[in-house]
Amino acid sequence: MGNRLSKIATRTGDKGTTGLGDGSRTDKDSLRIQAIGDVDELNSQLGLLLCEGLDATLREALLSIQHDLFDLGGELCIPGYALVSEAQVARLDDLLEKYNAGLPPLKDFILPGGNRPAALAHVCRTVCRRAERSIVSLGKSETVNEAVRQYVNRLSDLLFVLSRVLNRADGGSDVLWQKDRLRDA
Repeated sequence: MGNRLSKIATRTGDKGTTGLGDGSRTDKDSLRIQAIGDVDELNSQLGLLLCEGLDATLREALLSIQHDLFDLGGELCIPGYALVSEAQVARLDDLLEKYNAGLPPLKDFILPGGNRPAALAHVCRTVCRRAERSIVSLGKSETVNEAVRQYVNRLSDLLFVLSRVLNRADGGSDVLWQKDRLRDA
């Protein structure tokens, strides 16, 4: 990248536009920039989750996902460019299978919570769902690589499964929604 990032405050966005990777400019509130921002926020939330004491294998998987998300953001930054592959989606499928294998079947809805790492994984999951919605919205007006949509869809599923795994790693369990609880009248 050379000196590309040597100057952070360029003032080129002062009028509400931002540059894309292909050199074009777009409004900072465009669907594309919204999707890029949501993916960036997801990556930041994963960084926060990685601050927790996690198993080395899970830490490695999450770091790999962060790199994938950077690729995904780069792809969104360059209209018409494809960088996210079916192999990356398949890697998430493998992780889903691996981490879901040891979990008991779900019989009730789960509330976000439990221990701190599990709660952070739930926050990541909800940000991932928002990123997915932004990408789907973008795809209604511009071409979006199918693997991008598949990746964020699969990642939100994985983050749900990981929240369950993380609760168990600390000796806890899922926080179940109590459908028959007393409600204020």
